Amino acid sequence: MAKKDIDWSNLSFGYQKTDYRYVSYFKDGKWDNGQLTTDENIVLNECAGVLQYAQTVFEGLKAYTTVDGRTVVFRPDLNAERLIQSAERLIIPPVSKEQFLDAVQKVVKANEDYVPPYGSGATLYVRPYIFGSNAVIGVKPADEYQFRILVTPVGPYFKGGVKPITIRVCDYDRAAPHGTGHIKAGLNYAMSLYAIVEAHKQGYDENMYLDAATRTKVEETGGANFLFVTKDGKVVTPKSNSILPSITRRSLIQVAKEYLGLEAEEREIYVDELEDFAECGLCGTAAVISPVGKVVNHGKEICFPAGMSEMGPITKKLYETLTGIQMGTIEAPKGWIVEIK
Repeated sequence: MAKKDIDWSNLSFGYQKTDYRYVSYFKDGKWDNGQLTTDENIVLNECAGVLQYAQTVFEGLKAYTTVDGRTVVFRPDLNAERLIQSAERLIIPPVSKEQFLDAVQKVVKANEDYVPPYGSGATLYVRPYIFGSNAVIGVKPADEYQFRILVTPVGPYFKGGVKPITIRVCDYDRAAPHGTGHIKAGLNYAMSLYAIVEAHKQGYDENMYLDAATRTKVEETGGANFLFVTKDGKVVTPKSNSILPSITRRSLIQVAKEYLGLEAEEREIYVDELEDFAECGLCGTAAVISPVGKVVNHGKEICFPAGMSEMGPITKKLYETLTGIQMGTIEAPKGWIVEIK
């Protein structure tokens, strides 16, 4: 299939309308079979549950063109499982794992000419989401829902590709913590917007959130997980019940152990030990892994030996290995790569 006439190398991380999206409706206690539609607009009652009480959850994954020309997605089964967990936590009837995976296949296949070519640096971002759609007044779950998937071609999440970023230690707690069940909901991101806009005004790329109880332990940013490398080459990531269980982070830990032969662990990380690390990165579906050059803790600058000009050596190996797996240049663990057929 011929690709669309798009300047793939200069894409930003933003929305661009594609030809098809997927929609399934929940009514009278069950989900329908779902279908593709060309209509990108959604018409809702003014009192819809999603508008009044933010009853919504979402996921994010990507489709890639591999070196041998196949279209693939990365570990969609884990996205399905996480969406189900989030839906259950917000009293939303979850779609089945089978319907989720089938919907991803259908919507990516229908928009395959929007999947950027291999080597372009761009990908097709896939955004599944569920929301309460019928009128609800009074704090209670909706009775009707829509499960939708939109796709859009995107460039790098952080402009400049591997340019290291600067983070501030944030004074705000996340007003809507993920909590038990690890909710990844639109509400959660909305509640972090004030802090991220303020950070940008002050010249920072992101916020470092600390644990709400003691404000001594590193948790995550508004849209990505942290990954650190010690000076003796060990990979560590924060352990907390309130951070998102990142699929990218879990994959990177496995890559560190099984592909690079490194020690890797998930443990509590204290903000006071940041200066003891050699490298720091942000990882997630959108960014994959982006190097952090500097963390500013209330005026105290903590610069990582990798510097502000390039990725650290281990961060770079992790990035190159995971993206190599995604793009088909490195053999993937069983089940990680799902071909669109």
